Amino acid sequence: MSDAPFTNVAVLGTGLIGGSFALAVRGAFPQITVVGWDRHQILQRAREREAITHSAASLLDAIHAADLVYVAMPIGATLDLLPELARHAPSTALVTDASGTKSAVCRAAARHFHHGASFLGGHPLAGREQSGIDHADAALFRGAKYALVGDSQSPAAARFETLLHAIGAEPVWIDAETHDWAVGIVSHLPQLAAVALANVVHDETDETGLPLSLAGTGLRDVLRLAGSPYEVWRDVCLTNRDNLVRSLDRLVQALEHLRGTLTSRDLEPQFGAANQVYKSLREVD
Repeated sequence: MSDAPFTNVAVLGTGLIGGSFALAVRGAFPQITVVGWDRHQILQRAREREAITHSAASLLDAIHAADLVYVAMPIGATLDLLPELARHAPSTALVTDASGTKSAVCRAAARHFHHGASFLGGHPLAGREQSGIDHADAALFRGAKYALVGDSQSPAAARFETLLHAIGAEPVWIDAETHDWAVGIVSHLPQLAAVALANVVHDETDETGLPLSLAGTGLRDVLRLAGSPYEVWRDVCLTNRDNLVRSLDRLVQALEHLRGTLTSRDLEPQFGAANQVYKSLREVD
């Protein structure tokens, strides 16, 4: 059994991401105490799945002995919690989040974390279209990039990097603004594009079930992200609006170009570029 970089971990929000993180940590370091804080029924299921060793009835109960506080909640809830975490987390603790956008969270953290506990922005580039503790998986972070925003030289950050490597993640240090621009293109834009396409299919489908009833696996594969619940994406859209507007503008331009060249052979370069991007993604896998 290897030495654990942390002793007591508090996981605030034990859904898909928090539950997966807890399962991964317990798998890599069974000696770590993992305390969960969430709604009672979710904590009960997290205990049944052995994602956590203890459940906490209050936020203070969850964090009072923690040397790592992992916030896996919607962005709005995370922003609301930061002042209290800055006040009450142990002075030696590292507080980190898993929010899909970083600028708003890191700006807020900078206002509140001055003494005592330190803050490290984080975003695991991993997930599924299904949410909740029942879909949590210890292998979710394996091979996935994990964005980190903060002081890469701090001892606490180094210990968290050690933990990430142990659960199979690949830490990537990046500034908050660059992160939000990048994920706006490769994560948030695909989600909104899937939603838009699904709405077109929905609106075009008539009382006979056509054209949806003729769809094959290609449409299902393209629309996998359309299964994501709105509550997961609401705060992402609100906190990364400018980058999303720019990304959507670029997509509209690309669609307009495709429409304008449907009757020519000018689409070959676009298909070539698309094939190259897909090949690059397959090579990453």
